Amino acid sequence: MRVLLVEDNDVNRRVVREMLRAGGIEMAEAADGEIGLQMIADSDYDVVLMDLRMPGMDGMTAIRRLRARGDAKASLPVIVVTADAGSSIEPDCLAAGADGVLLKPVSMNGLFDAIGKVVAGRKGGDILVA
Repeated sequence: MRVLLVEDNDVNRRVVREMLRAGGIEMAEAADGEIGLQMIADSDYDVVLMDLRMPGMDGMTAIRRLRARGDAKASLPVIVVTADAGSSIEPDCLAAGADGVLLKPVSMNGLFDAIGKVVAGRKGGDILVA
């Protein structure tokens, strides 16, 4: 499995990288939505983990642009990973095209549960266990 993390904070990227590495999952990193979209265009990923608040292109814009693609990559599973815990955040993310929302701080179990749910939902596969 290959995951793309789109996150501007170095510490958050390092934490998620170590969690995924411990689970045997390969991760690529992008510091903003524009770079993330270019990486999606250039490579194949199984899941995208997308922060919302980033300089340059934010996560909501990046998700909308991904969903607007005219190819199979438009359906790539996206999990929003955010510190925004407002009552409307999840419906807003889902309306933008996200498949799920994971609140920071991220736990290993929460991360693997979220990835497992979207992968199982998209591919009809088994849920990953951390």
